[in-house]
Amino acid sequence: MWGLACDAHDDQAIEALIELKGRSVGKGLIVTLASAEDALPLLAPLDAARQRDVLASWPGHVTWLVPATDMSEISELAHGDSERIAVRVPLHAQMRRVIDQAGVPIISTSANPSGAPPARSALRVRQYFGRALDMVLPGQIGNATGPSEIRDAVSGEIVRAANQSSA
Repeated sequence: MWGLACDAHDDQAIEALIELKGRSVGKGLIVTLASAEDALPLLAPLDAARQRDVLASWPGHVTWLVPATDMSEISELAHGDSERIAVRVPLHAQMRRVIDQAGVPIISTSANPSGAPPARSALRVRQYFGRALDMVLPGQIGNATGPSEIRDAVSGEIVRAANQSSA
């Protein structure tokens, strides 16, 4: 799937992304990081065993809901109405390179208006959003065919099961 992205500490960019998708501000968004090490400050409230579980799943197709305590680099808009923030180190190597080169955590969400099927091509992204985007990066979609699994980092419980191959 193609995605939309912006700087995770830029309130104005996040608000524009939320408006573009027609998404509720309270729903929250996923913060993506270039490496598991980049997530360590966000994982500090977790016990050592849970931190190991989270880190062992990355890079991967698992998003973890962590307590929103160290928000120094992330906009509060990222967690919406929740006391947790969704964090992932994506399996997709191109996305990790983009995050690394940006030098900041990146908000990532599927490239579709809320309720519409996710875009699976650059053409579909342009059909959905026209000239409203700053750019569409060339690339290839990964192997995932649906949304990532979401797990609660405090309890370890699955909040949303993945329903696809994520090789």
